[in-house]
Amino acid sequence: MPAILYSFRRCPYAIRVRYTLAILELRVQLREVVLKNKPAALLNLGGRSTVPQLLADGQRYPESLDIIFWAIKHTKHADVSEQLWPENAQQQAKIQAWIGFNDHCFKPWLDRYKYADRHPEQVQSYYREKGERFLKRLEQRLKHSRFLMGEKMTLADIAVFPFIRQFAGVDLKWFEQSHYPYLKCWLNSFVESDCFQTVMTKFPAWEESQNVVCFP
Repeated sequence: MPAILYSFRRCPYAIRVRYTLAILELRVQLREVVLKNKPAALLNLGGRSTVPQLLADGQRYPESLDIIFWAIKHTKHADVSEQLWPENAQQQAKIQAWIGFNDHCFKPWLDRYKYADRHPEQVQSYYREKGERFLKRLEQRLKHSRFLMGEKMTLADIAVFPFIRQFAGVDLKWFEQSHYPYLKCWLNSFVESDCFQTVMTKFPAWEESQNVVCFP
């Protein structure tokens, strides 16, 4: 039986998971979740009811990175998994550093920028400027290589791009006029890819009675 993935299509954490699964050609049973009406099967698991979450071989993987590393371990495409997550410890540490900065430093400013009305202590442009510190780091890195770790895509890129896409979408006109040419090119290489179109395929909210839906 394929592993079960609870997911929400537009969530950046879910996008990074689904993009990895698609790249690794690792099929799962997809259960699309509407966050305002989470299915009983998810809630009855107890504990966290956030998505994405994966159930596989009697184990529960409640975080996006947990799921990604599960996928790397179980794919048949060893060459692709090695590219995404090189065995070199130094390379792994650098990948983790990019992801860590994105998840723990950039994401809080992204949330404030996107939902500025919920954080009236500052104007929206203040939150954008704070988020731009990460955009500037990315731009500087991407001046020198196609991807964050060099000329080949790694987990650093896959884990980060959904959040930059979300940041850009808050005020698309501003982003399109901003001075981040290398960052925009890098982001477009993902969002214009066939893989991303697969990732963003819209599925109906999962119900107990429906037929199994597989992804990818």
